[in-house]
Amino acid sequence: MIVTHEVSVLQELVDRSRRLGADRSICNWGGGNTSAKTTMHDHMGREIRVLWVKGSGSDLAEATEKSFTALRLDEVIPLMERETMTDEEMVDYLAHCMVDAKHPRSSIETLLHAFLPFAHVDHTHPDAIIALCTSTGGREAAREIFGDRAVWVPYLRPGFALSKLVAEAVKANPQCECVLMEKHGLITWGDTSEACYANTLRIIREAQAYLADKARKQPSFGGERLAPLDPDARRRIAVEVLPFIRGLVTERQGAILSFDDSPEFLEFAGSHEAPKLSQVGAACPDHLVHTKRRPLFVDWSPSEGLEGLKTKLKDGLLAYRDDYVAYYERNVDLDVPMHDPFPRIILIPGLGAIGTGKSKKMANIALDLYRRAIEVMRGATAIGDFVSLNEKESFDVEYWPLELYKLTLAPPEKELSRKVAYITGGAGGIGSATARRLADEGAHVVIADLAADAARRLAEEISADHGPGTAVGVALDVTREDAVVRSMEEAVLAYGGIDLFVSNAGLASSAPLIETTLEEWNKNVAVLGTGYFLTSREAFRVMAAQGRGGAMVFVTSKNAVYAGKDASAYSAAKAMENHLARCLAVEGGPHGIRVNIVMPDAVMQGSNIWNSAWREERARAYGIAPEELEDYYRRRTLLGVNILPEDIAEAILFFCSPRSAKTTGCMLTVDGGVAAAFPR
Repeated sequence: MIVTHEVSVLQELVDRSRRLGADRSICNWGGGNTSAKTTMHDHMGREIRVLWVKGSGSDLAEATEKSFTALRLDEVIPLMERETMTDEEMVDYLAHCMVDAKHPRSSIETLLHAFLPFAHVDHTHPDAIIALCTSTGGREAAREIFGDRAVWVPYLRPGFALSKLVAEAVKANPQCECVLMEKHGLITWGDTSEACYANTLRIIREAQAYLADKARKQPSFGGERLAPLDPDARRRIAVEVLPFIRGLVTERQGAILSFDDSPEFLEFAGSHEAPKLSQVGAACPDHLVHTKRRPLFVDWSPSEGLEGLKTKLKDGLLAYRDDYVAYYERNVDLDVPMHDPFPRIILIPGLGAIGTGKSKKMANIALDLYRRAIEVMRGATAIGDFVSLNEKESFDVEYWPLELYKLTLAPPEKELSRKVAYITGGAGGIGSATARRLADEGAHVVIADLAADAARRLAEEISADHGPGTAVGVALDVTREDAVVRSMEEAVLAYGGIDLFVSNAGLASSAPLIETTLEEWNKNVAVLGTGYFLTSREAFRVMAAQGRGGAMVFVTSKNAVYAGKDASAYSAAKAMENHLARCLAVEGGPHGIRVNIVMPDAVMQGSNIWNSAWREERARAYGIAPEELEDYYRRRTLLGVNILPEDIAEAILFFCSPRSAKTTGCMLTVDGGVAAAFPR
């Protein structure tokens, strides 16, 4: 049982952590840790000294009480007497010191907090401090700023040796207020949680003010070498090159891309020093884990044109891959597989930056961390030359067994992970069920619909369930070529490309042939024929540009093969969809693009079509009341069932998944068995 004042200490620690983490110039995503020392009662009622410290794998900005681990401090402190301790020994030892086995695994930097004799400790990675710690002029600048209030420790990879070095340095300098860790970060402390927080901010602000004053006296990164292209040109080029890049970087595994043309990236990529400065190395271990040691810098000028950019991108990406393989082979001394050899960050002068990752979230994290790296380099070069971890130090962080162990704790990737699905009519009954089902299996989803607000609301719901950026909603009128092109561009800008395309947008009308107006006929053909043509054409273009194949699914109808009574316009247009899909299957084969057809019947639940005049028209055609339709359709099936949107979503999932990898040009009925509509 935890005593009352202990609960208060933990709550204060959570609050302090979230405040620190909210400012990414202080705490990187997933980086940094905080602690508090207090007392509590163990399971036998004995009062014990406890260290509460942020556990491994959580982010300070989103910390809760469940993010922290309680350790018996009196069992941890004796480790100071040891001369050496491996990471594995330390992790195993700390596991035995946990007050509650259900708490998260201890951070590798736990001993930093335990060995320091202060009630509250913060370890952060502020841009300004890392700038000092990665500059040839950093130690001198630190003396100017802090005097003997700061202790400087040389770079060591986090673990027992670094923790002991820090503790001994602080003990030898009792007047100090902070520790500056070379190529790493900052340690601060206080007697209370609020005092610790205030001290952390004060130290950082002193460094920020000093560096800002120095930076004002010279142009950042040597000044502008290439001005940014105008926003429309940047968008136009990004739309062209993102699928091309995505096709190359997915050589070994899939990737989601994120394009960023914010001022920081445009300034840095277009500067005189960026080609050289970007290749020095990562600003600190926390950055390296997510951005790799170096980005790919593409030394391109707009005068070289789009084809020139593509050539340089291809050459650069393949050279990066080969260099990474050589880096791995030079340094590997453990039985560990090589990581993906392509860059996490691509810098293009005039255009901005592109982040890559297994998800939109991870691609954005890579970009956010490189944005922080730019600020670090800005400060570091204001007082000297920027320096980084050497190759061996970088490799030892990237392939650190404890980092690799974290990867083993992640759940296995789902069937459609790293895939992007674009769904027309995505906010309707079948469309929304499909969007949710594909997202359940790991896909990122573009929900395209004439009802743009509904599409965006659905995207927000899916992202809330599956992670930020998992889905986006875009406006789409399938009958307008410019609207179709624009919606595909939005999909490419959001994720880098398209792997799965579901053509589902539709409408329906019913009338005897002699009562069918030309307007009604044209409307059916425009939405169901032309709409399927326009959207599939643009999706095909994106998939072909990626050069990695893809899957298309046309949601047509039982009426595509069955002459529905009083539905000539609708049925003829649906037959057009079927044959268009077969034609695309023929053209798509050489590109590895599979095209298949799902033919539903009478999917009434959640359907906008069946909530329109179509319900009354179909009831009139069969000589029954509208409320009798659902039972009528159920009774006419061989299986005696009604068809739900989720049933169609399962069929679409099959055609989108590797389970149908060798199937194309196929028609699959999901109608409960309507004998008259058997394909033949």
